[in-house]
Amino acid sequence: MFDINDEIIINNIKYKIIKLLGHGKGGYSYLVVANNKEYVLKKIHHEPYPYYQFGNKIETELNDYKRLFNTGIRIPKMIAVDIDKEIIIKEYIKGAVLSGLIKENKDITIYINQMREMFPNIYNAGLNIDYYPTNFIVNKIDNLIYYIDYECNLYNLKWDFDNWGIKYWNGLEKLN
Repeated sequence: MFDINDEIIINNIKYKIIKLLGHGKGGYSYLVVANNKEYVLKKIHHEPYPYYQFGNKIETELNDYKRLFNTGIRIPKMIAVDIDKEIIIKEYIKGAVLSGLIKENKDITIYINQMREMFPNIYNAGLNIDYYPTNFIVNKIDNLIYYIDYECNLYNLKWDFDNWGIKYWNGLEKLN
């Protein structure tokens, strides 16, 4: 997708690629810098996923962001979007990825409790989010978890936190 030090212009602002942060079902996320400030650039990809069907990914990201923003849960702010290039610029939340803390056998009880505090906002909106631990960052500044993915789906008991996500958070299921 992009190499270190590549530059890309989104809405007349030049972003420099610093490093790859991760790769998920929907795209590649990079740490970028513009005007001496760090952001996340998400480049949509079209790689197949056998267990997940996608429509228009960039539209889905934008719609999901709006739905999540309206719930009031902690997510990174969307800064910019280029629909033609299929790129989203997000606020960068500096901190530890929750999956890393789990792999290090750290006590994450505080973050499980924070997740549970978000449930009324998520479930009252009729949604599920992707509870996989790579989708959460513990903010270095305030020690609060942020859901850094914008994916959300209509609520389904099978995929809620207590029936699916907690298995990864408490180590019953292995993380990739």
